[in-house]
Amino acid sequence: MAAPHDNPTAAELTEAVRDWLADDVGTADGPPNRFHLRVATNVLDIVAREIELGPGQVDAHAVRLEQLGVSDDRELADAIRSGAIDYRDESVRSLIWDSVVDKLAVANPRYLERNPR
Repeated sequence: MAAPHDNPTAAELTEAVRDWLADDVGTADGPPNRFHLRVATNVLDIVAREIELGPGQVDAHAVRLEQLGVSDDRELADAIRSGAIDYRDESVRSLIWDSVVDKLAVANPRYLERNPR
């Protein structure tokens, strides 16, 4: 998966949780299992949201970057650092905000419910 999502990827998260469940949670007894299973469920929920929302977010992010005349996040960051693009410009702030919202929609949509724009 490309921008706006960061590492680890959905595939990496899925593999890590599968291995963890098989190696640690599946062989342990007692109360820590409840916590471990909750962590695993949360990670799998993130993966499911990234699979569902990610492709559309990638396309929307590419369009926003294109509107600013840059090809990727690195080029945008470099342009902001050099002063070629003014971070105070509303279109730049909007792009960055939309990228953060997309990330939160995958990582923790409850945060967006509690903290609307």
